[in-house]
Amino acid sequence: MKKIVVIPARLNSTRLPNKVLLDLKGKSVIQRVYEQCLKAKSIDEIFIATDSIKVYDNCLKFTDDVIMTKDTHQSGTDRIAEVVENLECDVVINVQGDEPFIEPELIDSLANAFTNDISMVSAMHKIDKVDDLKNHNAVKVTVDNQSNALYFSRSIIPHHRDDWELLLSHHNSIPKILKFYRHLGVYGYTKEFLLTYANMEQTYLEKVEKLEQLRVLENGYKIKMIETTYNSTGIDTQKDYQKALELIDEI
Repeated sequence: MKKIVVIPARLNSTRLPNKVLLDLKGKSVIQRVYEQCLKAKSIDEIFIATDSIKVYDNCLKFTDDVIMTKDTHQSGTDRIAEVVENLECDVVINVQGDEPFIEPELIDSLANAFTNDISMVSAMHKIDKVDDLKNHNAVKVTVDNQSNALYFSRSIIPHHRDDWELLLSHHNSIPKILKFYRHLGVYGYTKEFLLTYANMEQTYLEKVEKLEQLRVLENGYKIKMIETTYNSTGIDTQKDYQKALELIDEI
């Protein structure tokens, strides 16, 4: 079974323009992401997919495995699907181009999670802080007893009916008996399912929540969730970038 990583790298970003090319201790953000993926033991090849000449030229400084795509894609999934259609592979791991601290072990866990009845996987970690629970930018996920996603939301799920206001107003940390999970935006798919997924029409809940993965659930497919202790440190804002600079200095 051939397993690859594809990193979608879009230059234009509303909240932080050119973020994948920002400098992190002498290397661009996208180079940091690529080098973290290289450390994964279960991956056969790594590709970067972009519609930007500036990103393409930057990536050529550290790899030849960068592919230009159309500039009309609405999502990273669509961009990856264009690339994968012409590649020989069985499993595709989608690592975001703004995740310079992605754990190689998590990539391996996703790549090795596939069985005959699994076509898509993703990751989650337990939420410990009430502030993270309240944050609408932190996407929440709830799962069934087999760790398949039941729903993703920017709202708090599940709703804790008893003592809800007490939890939100008088606690900093979430009591251990309660389970809330944050979804991490790293995905794995079989090639066959990825191409099917990319051809699905946008769905109602996807458009309401602005969460692309809901398209999968609304069409009756499953997403297996892998629990991890990795706490995503993606770069979406200037504040995130400053935090990333601090973390890089610690390495």
